[in-house]
Amino acid sequence: MKLTVLGCSGGIAAGLRTTSMLLDEDILIDAGTGVGDLTLEAMRRIDHVFLTHSHLDHVTSLPFLLDSVGPLRDRPVIVHALPETIAVLREHLFNWKLWPDFTRIPEPDHPFLRFEDIHTGQTVALEGRRITALPALHVLPAVGYLLDSGQASLAFSGDTIDCQAFWDALNEVDNLRYLLIEASFTDAERNVALAAKHYHPSLLVENLSKLKRTAEIYITHLGPSEQEEIMQEILAATKGFEPRKLDHGHIFKF
Repeated sequence: MKLTVLGCSGGIAAGLRTTSMLLDEDILIDAGTGVGDLTLEAMRRIDHVFLTHSHLDHVTSLPFLLDSVGPLRDRPVIVHALPETIAVLREHLFNWKLWPDFTRIPEPDHPFLRFEDIHTGQTVALEGRRITALPALHVLPAVGYLLDSGQASLAFSGDTIDCQAFWDALNEVDNLRYLLIEASFTDAERNVALAAKHYHPSLLVENLSKLKRTAEIYITHLGPSEQEEIMQEILAATKGFEPRKLDHGHIFKF
């Protein structure tokens, strides 16, 4: 499997894109602003989108993707998400007010978009690739994802804070190679982080001790104006390992 990071920032600016990753050539993990850097042909090849949750920075490119390449495809894009996430998208996005309902056009029997529920702990198998929804704890229902090629696995936390079930799930993964985990605020912004249910450095480092597997750790979803400060605080608090900053364009092969 090959995972290309299209966006991993907690916000936007020149050179910064919000969360989205391309798995091989046909699967998106989240659909933030990074999707817009793909060519039209690359977007046309996307058959599946796995969403962690419904926040705008993780779904904003989905309506544009469908609008751009829907007419070029002979089958719908399948969006896998929690039922609660799908309900939000139906009510607030694909509602004819903010954007057309692509689950019904161009024809109800042949739409550009089809939703499929996924539940925490459920695995979707696609041509030998296994994608499992991991537990997460955010301000609204959310999941992370475990991507398993059969040879090695990559775990992505999505947006989350301290979630014991997440660490329990990872500790069951024998072939875990990579962990991409978020940290959105500095320790000085601890109260904001806790209210928004995002990690801050000291809490993240404390939680990383719960991981009993050996894995390369990358930090994602950093606040755009505080990336270096957040990473410095994380590195200052770690002992025996050095998490790295996840960057736009990073490629993982596993």
